[in-house]
Amino acid sequence: MPSLDSLKSLKTLDVNNKTYHYFSLPDAAKALGDLDTLPMSLKVLLENLLRWEDNKTVTGEDLKSIAAWLTERKSDREIQYRPARVLMQDFTGVPAVVDLAAMRAAVAKAGGDPQRINPLSPVDLVIDHSVMVDKFGDDKAFGENVDIEMQRNGERYAFLRWGQGAFDNFSVVPPGTGICHQVNLEYLGRTVWTKEEDGRTYAFPDTLVGTDSHTTMINGLGVLGWGVGGIEAEAAMLGQPVSMLIPEVIGFKLTGKLKEGITATDLVLTVTQMLRKKGVVGKFVEFYGDGLADLPLADRATIANMAPEYGATCGFFPVDDVTLEYLRLSGRPDDTVKLVEAYCKAQGLWRLPGQEPVFTDALELDMSSVVASLAGPKRPQDRVALPDVAQAFSDFLGLALKPTKHEEGRLESEGGGGVAVGNAEQVGEAEYEYEGSTYRLKNGAVVIAAITSCTNTSNPSVMMAAGLLAKKAVEKGLQRKPWVKSSLAPGSKVVTDYYNAAGLTEYLDALGFDLVGYGCTTCIGNSGPLRDPIEKAIQQSDLTVASVLSGNRNFEGRVHPLVKTNWLASPPLVVAYALAGTVRIDLSSEPLGEGSDGKPVYLRDIWPTQKEIADAVMNVSTGMFHKEYAEVFAGDEQWQAIQVSKDPTYVWQDDSTYIQHPPFFEDVAGPLPVIADVQKARVLAILGDSVTTDHISPAGNIKADSPAGRYLRSKGVEPKDFNSYGSRRGNHEVMMRGTFANIRIRNEMLGNEEGGYTLHVPTDEKLPIYDAAMRYQQEGTPLVVVAGQEYGTGSSRDWAAKGTNLLGVKAVIAESFERIHRSNLVGMGVLPLQFKNGQSRKTLELTGKEVLNITGLTGATLQPGMSLTLQITRENGKQENVEVLCRIDTLNEVEYFKAGGILHYVLRQLIAS
Repeated sequence: MPSLDSLKSLKTLDVNNKTYHYFSLPDAAKALGDLDTLPMSLKVLLENLLRWEDNKTVTGEDLKSIAAWLTERKSDREIQYRPARVLMQDFTGVPAVVDLAAMRAAVAKAGGDPQRINPLSPVDLVIDHSVMVDKFGDDKAFGENVDIEMQRNGERYAFLRWGQGAFDNFSVVPPGTGICHQVNLEYLGRTVWTKEEDGRTYAFPDTLVGTDSHTTMINGLGVLGWGVGGIEAEAAMLGQPVSMLIPEVIGFKLTGKLKEGITATDLVLTVTQMLRKKGVVGKFVEFYGDGLADLPLADRATIANMAPEYGATCGFFPVDDVTLEYLRLSGRPDDTVKLVEAYCKAQGLWRLPGQEPVFTDALELDMSSVVASLAGPKRPQDRVALPDVAQAFSDFLGLALKPTKHEEGRLESEGGGGVAVGNAEQVGEAEYEYEGSTYRLKNGAVVIAAITSCTNTSNPSVMMAAGLLAKKAVEKGLQRKPWVKSSLAPGSKVVTDYYNAAGLTEYLDALGFDLVGYGCTTCIGNSGPLRDPIEKAIQQSDLTVASVLSGNRNFEGRVHPLVKTNWLASPPLVVAYALAGTVRIDLSSEPLGEGSDGKPVYLRDIWPTQKEIADAVMNVSTGMFHKEYAEVFAGDEQWQAIQVSKDPTYVWQDDSTYIQHPPFFEDVAGPLPVIADVQKARVLAILGDSVTTDHISPAGNIKADSPAGRYLRSKGVEPKDFNSYGSRRGNHEVMMRGTFANIRIRNEMLGNEEGGYTLHVPTDEKLPIYDAAMRYQQEGTPLVVVAGQEYGTGSSRDWAAKGTNLLGVKAVIAESFERIHRSNLVGMGVLPLQFKNGQSRKTLELTGKEVLNITGLTGATLQPGMSLTLQITRENGKQENVEVLCRIDTLNEVEYFKAGGILHYVLRQLIAS
């Protein structure tokens, strides 16, 4: 692990009669200078470099650069960071394991030993993204959804079971256990990691990268971690360091306390809005201030979870007594808790009262100023105060909301009773029948109310608040509206245990919030179908309806293809909106409905007090964590019954529609690809600002008439068995057909028309993007994608880059890139280029009918940040040259790009050795 030069900083620490070796930051400070005011997150990076210093990948100059950061408060130094472990969820994890299997096949084909391909760092894969809300609203929903999940995903799960046995250093948490980030917070994370080597036990900070952007949640536990693409994570697990620039660190000072009735969700939506406005993309955010002393660990984790939404690489919380208290509560061994305290205090990683580290910049929030809020209708940073939600929805529709009393009257008709939704004077409605009753569905109707997602289901205070609100609502005689699809999908089984202990399960069940599964569900688009009459009513009248979910993502087309507005809210507000049935109501002043006594019931009548919530949270016990995590890797009978091969190389099934041998490594034993200019390229799509990986990467439902749907039907798969794109991420044939196929993506080549279509320029034909790309490939035409600002924001989706590669896209030219997606493009051999000098697709008046050349690559030495020339040939033959910035940012990335991609680089090294 260490070089001889580093042994001067090696010290020992005795904890509970055990000796640990560690690399001392205070000792390093004797040579580097005073480090007391260095942000805690940078101290963790410094320790990492100190431990791995070898005068090759990590040098003394790297260490000095972090110390020098205190003077400049920023740095342009590239460092090689090695996280202790890797975390995966199954949507992004399956293609990573497929790649490992394909790499084993490539090594075997080249005459090598395939078992040399193994993770070198510990990898935990949690199956949490596959369960869908097919069944809901009764006590059978959980069991039925699990059965459906196992049937749908049998091929994928058999593949993962093979990987569990075939690869060393690789663990799988089976389905039905919990969400990866919550399992990480409650069980996997340690705050201080240990490793046995050369007869010593080394102690060092727990660090990780994960294949989900919300890996950042673990920063609430003082564990430095963030999301990377599956491609980058695979390289990390295979021993490659993560190349990164020493980041700017923005301090966020928290003071005061939340007022009565305000939740951690309200706090995190406020923090998200503030940091988005500040601009923290690509930066660390570190929370400090004496307000942390009263901020529970679960609240810290809620804030840390949303780092992708506020744009930061991570949102770090330092270690203190609150950290230790949570480690004890969640059942971590006593030795671990004592080591965390001793190690962090010895290393200067322990938060002290009044501590004021030096930051690049800082901002401050008095938590007593936070008000009840939601975020929507389609971006997590667009916070809306609770009284303003109705107006925000009206503004979205482009209509003025008239001040009329919220209607709760029943409609008398021959078909039975019904309930009017929202403002009766406003257009946009449709009647539908269900079980003998007629209902009127209107714009603004809440058709999905979901307590879901790692963000909030990991937080006992907001979960108990939801249960207590449900209890009071039932006691008042309220019910959810019949058009609301309600669901409860906790992040771990511990939630079920403490709901039962608090006596709240029956009240949630009474309102239709029955357990549907332990997984991400609605937040990632696994909301399942709406009832047929409701879907038909929405489609026939083109209604703009709503979902309210306790999640972190509400991008267009994500939650459900028919739901155009999506609102992030705390779990108790999710329940409240299920009772109201519409977002066109001011819950702060208008009644939710009529109680059994005939009187109006307001939200304030059923909102639990802080004391009631605190009393309920007392039901959470350490025994619950011990019970649920005792055999976390074992799985249920269905998981254990899966039969798998014990071969070290995977036996690919040609007829599988879930797992296919990807083509990425076919030529990896041959010579390096030639880096050359891109000549006579066509534009595949021109996209606007804030195009997310949800728009780019295949996600959600597969339409029967889409290229992916046609492929599956050609393989004999019926539409009812399509499952989701996410579940088929191990099949490149499906995924490349779904790239850029999102129903909400807008291609400016077609006048901003919605849907995954483009113009095949030579024939002037409108085609699905996949079909056009294949035609261009047949013609030997390279492709370019042009985009606006913040290209690739959203979840860390490897297929957003893999699919782009397989479609034949050689370069993406954008005004700016999201960190992970830019890295992933490089990792798949796609050139990310950035407009310079204030230029953009608009200033250049690009239509998509141009021919593009990218020059400056042929014969040149590829360098990070070099300038290249974009030569534009217009339809009329006129030419224009503009400079663009090559966003290959580091020397390591140069080597990866030259090899054809990051995994190709690793594999070529293994084959060569």
